[in-house]
Amino acid sequence: MRALVVDDSAVVRELIAVNLELEGFDVVTAGDGRTGVELAVEVLPDVITLDVMMPRLNGFETAVLLREDPRTARIPVVMVTGRAQSVDVERGAEVGVDAYLTKPFEPAELVEVVTRLAREGRTGPAAEGSAH
Repeated sequence: MRALVVDDSAVVRELIAVNLELEGFDVVTAGDGRTGVELAVEVLPDVITLDVMMPRLNGFETAVLLREDPRTARIPVVMVTGRAQSVDVERGAEVGVDAYLTKPFEPAELVEVVTRLAREGRTGPAAEGSAH
């Protein structure tokens, strides 16, 4: 399974990548949303983790672009962010995020959520609506 980790913090990217690699993921990383979208189209990962606060494109804008592109619309997205207010979680749901984890996150929980989504793919109304 392949994961794309998009976060502007090199430390957080490495932390997520190492935890996923230990579970057998092939991990590709990006430091901003624009690069994340380009890599998603190029490598077509099984799952994507996104930070919210990033340069060039924030996580919400990145998620919108991923959902609008038929090549990436069905890739599950996990938002991993320090933005924990309910308005942020609701915005994540509006743009088609499949799971929302807040920093600091528990590595075991992150691995469980990412692995489950990579295996099962997108579920729910947003996924069903993009099957056309």
